[in-house]
Amino acid sequence: MQKILTFLLILSISGMLSCSKKSTQPVHEDKPFVQDLSVKYYSDTVTQNLLQAFSDNNGKVQILSKQGLLHPHNGRFLYHGTISPDNSYRFMKDKKISAIGSYENQLVYLSDSVVFSNAWAGKLFSRHTLPGARIFEGGQNFAFLISDGRSLQLIQDSKNLWSGNLPDDEVLEIRYNTVDSQFWILGKKTLSTFSPTDKKLLKVLEGSSFTSFDLYKKQTIAIIGSNDGYLEYDIKAKKQLGEINRKLPVTNIESVKVINEKLWFGSTDGTFALRADGKYDYYNGERWLPGNKVRQISAGPKNSVLVLTNSGLAQIEFKEMTLEQKALYFEEQVRLRHIRNGFNATVRGMNRGDLSTGFMEDSDNDGLWTSMYLGGEIFRYAVTKDSAALQNCRESMDAMERLYDINPVPGFPSRSFERSGHINELGDPERWQHASNKEWDWKSTTSSDEVIGHIFAFGAMAELVDDTNLKTRAITLIDTVMSHIIKNDMYLIDFDGKPTMWGKWNPEYVNAFPVNVGDRKLNSSNIVSMLQTAYHFTKKEKYKEKALELMTKNGYLENLMRPMSVIGKAPEDADEHSKHMSDGWNHSDDEMYFVGYWGLYRYALNDTLKAKYKEAILDHWQAERPEKEGAWNIFTALTGTNKFDLNEAVWYLQEHPLDLIDWQIRNSHRKDIEMVEPNFRKQTTKEVLPPDERPIQRHNGNTFNLDRTHSNGSSEHSAGDIWLLPYWMGRYLGVISAPVNK
Repeated sequence: MQKILTFLLILSISGMLSCSKKSTQPVHEDKPFVQDLSVKYYSDTVTQNLLQAFSDNNGKVQILSKQGLLHPHNGRFLYHGTISPDNSYRFMKDKKISAIGSYENQLVYLSDSVVFSNAWAGKLFSRHTLPGARIFEGGQNFAFLISDGRSLQLIQDSKNLWSGNLPDDEVLEIRYNTVDSQFWILGKKTLSTFSPTDKKLLKVLEGSSFTSFDLYKKQTIAIIGSNDGYLEYDIKAKKQLGEINRKLPVTNIESVKVINEKLWFGSTDGTFALRADGKYDYYNGERWLPGNKVRQISAGPKNSVLVLTNSGLAQIEFKEMTLEQKALYFEEQVRLRHIRNGFNATVRGMNRGDLSTGFMEDSDNDGLWTSMYLGGEIFRYAVTKDSAALQNCRESMDAMERLYDINPVPGFPSRSFERSGHINELGDPERWQHASNKEWDWKSTTSSDEVIGHIFAFGAMAELVDDTNLKTRAITLIDTVMSHIIKNDMYLIDFDGKPTMWGKWNPEYVNAFPVNVGDRKLNSSNIVSMLQTAYHFTKKEKYKEKALELMTKNGYLENLMRPMSVIGKAPEDADEHSKHMSDGWNHSDDEMYFVGYWGLYRYALNDTLKAKYKEAILDHWQAERPEKEGAWNIFTALTGTNKFDLNEAVWYLQEHPLDLIDWQIRNSHRKDIEMVEPNFRKQTTKEVLPPDERPIQRHNGNTFNLDRTHSNGSSEHSAGDIWLLPYWMGRYLGVISAPVNK
C-alpha cells in the first residue's frame, strides 16, 4: 500500500507541473451536402425484356421493352417498386415502337415508319422509309437522323433530306452536338460526323470494340466506351487524347452518358461516375441496382439518374441534407425497426430486402451494441435536451439493467435475454439458461467487450444526463459489476462458478501473453479504464487502489502504453493460445480500445496519467488512420488534440449509405483500386473505399473488406451504433457543429 500511495503522490505532483492549455480543435460546419440513394423498380425478367428508359420535363419515366411501353410503379427508398405496362396513351399499342428518346425534354418515339410524340399536341409526326430503324437522334428544328444499324436517313417534316451509311461498319449510337451543329455517329470501330447543312459524312477516328459514347465538357470531348475501357477524342483538335483508360471499376462498358456535366458509365458489373478528383463513384449490387448488367443510363427527374439493368430500373437520387437531418432519419430507422426489448438489434430473415419480412434477432453482443447506441443517445440528450432522446435512454437503460437482474449471479451481466420456450431458435442455444422467472431465459458466457461497453455507457450517463434516477442507476451498475470483478480476483464469474472465456483481467492471465500480443495491452487498458470509472463515480478507494496496483505492481501501465507498432504475431516459442489470439489484427479489439478510452482518459486519476493515456490513444489512432473509421477519429478528439482526422470522420458520416441492408457487394474485381500485399492488419487496398461502396458493417469490422457474397438482402443493420454514436459524440465534443444555414 505504501508503494502505491508514493506512486500516486509522485504522479499528482508531476501532473500539476505538466498541465498545459488545451489546443483549439477544428470544427466541421454542418452545411448541406449531397446524399445519394436509390429507388429500385424490379421487372418480371420472364416476360419483360427492357431496352431503354427516359423521362420528360414532367418527371414521367417511360421504359421501352420488346413487349411494349412500360413504366415504374409504386417505388420509394427501401420499398421496391415494380415495372408495369404503360396504358396511359391507349391508342399507342398498335405502334411498332423500336426506340424512345428525349427531345427538348419531351418523350419522342421511333417506329417502323415514323418519328412521333404526344407532346406539341401530337404535331411531331415525321415519316421515314427505314422499316428496321431502331436508333435516332434529334437535331435542329425537329430534324432527326435515324438508322437501322446499316443505313442512315435524315428526315424533317416527313421529308427524306439525305440517305447514306457507314462504310464497313454498324451504327451503334448517334448524338447531336449543338456547338458544331453536327451529328456524331458511333460505329463498332469508327467515330464519324455528319453535317446536316453540307450533307457530308466524315470518319474522324478508327478503333475497335466500341459500344457507346457521349459528348463531354460542353460537347468538346467525345467519350467512347468499349469492351476494354474508354478513350477520349478532342473534337476541336480532331485527335484522340492519350491512351485508352482501363483504370476503371469495370472495363467492359455498355453505356456512356453525360448528365449535368458528370460522366457516367454503365458496365456488365454495375455503374460508375467520374468524380472531380479523377476517381469513381461505383454503384454495385442491390443497394443501388436491381441487376448489375447495365443496359442504358439517362437523365431522370429532379437531377436523378436512371440506370436500366437486366432486372429493372434504378433511379439514383441526389438530395441535399445536413448531418443532423441524416441523424434524424437514422433515429427513426432505429426506433421503427431495431428496438428489441430495449436492445439495439439487427433485423434478420428478410426476403431480399423486403422490410415487411424478417425479425429482430438476439445477439451475442446485445449489451455492447446497445451500450454504443445508448452512448449516442446520451450525447444527443446532452447536446439537444430532446425529451425523445431521454426516453430512448430510459428504455435502453431498462434493458441494460435487466441483464444484471435476470440471472442468479450477483454482479454478473447476462449477454442477453429472451422469452422462454425458444432456446433452440436463438443464437448459440448451448449458452442459454432458464431464469427464475419461467417466462424468460438468459444468455451466459458474457465477454469482456460487453463489460467495457457497459462501463462506457454507464459512465457517460452518470456524467452527462441530468436525471437523478438514471444517474443513480448507472452508478449502481458500475459499482455492481466492478465489485463482482474485484471480489472474484479480476475475473468475470459465470453461473457455473468459472470465469467466462474472455472475462479475464487477472495479471496471471494478462501477463502470460507475450508483450507483442494485443490482448496484453488491450486487457490492461480496458481494466484500468473500468476501475477509474468506478472510482470517479463511487469514490470507493478499492477501485483506485486496484488500478494503481495493476499499473505499478503488475505492469499494466507499461502494457497499455506499449506502442501499436510492437503488436503483431506471437513468437514461435509462444503457447498455442497466444498464437491463436495473434494470427492477425482483430478489429473487435479496436472497438474495445476506443470505447474504453472514454473512461481511460476522461476519468484519469491525475493529469500525469492523463497525459500518458493521451499518448497511447494518439499512438493507436495513428495506426488506425488508413481505415478512416469515423468513430475512432471522433473518440480520439476527446483528448483535445487538434489532429484527429476530422475531415475523414465527416467523410465517413457523409458517405455512409442510408440503406443499411446487407446486400451482396463486390469490389475485388475492380481495376481502379490498388491492392497491397497480405499483412497483419488485413489491409487489402492502398486506399480505403467509401462506406457506400463496401459492405455494411459495425465498427468491429475491417473497413478494407471489399466483398459481401452471401445472403443477399436478408438483414438490416441498425444505425444506432454504426452512425449515431460517432455523430452525436462529435456534436457533444464540439467538433461537429449544429446545422449551418446556406
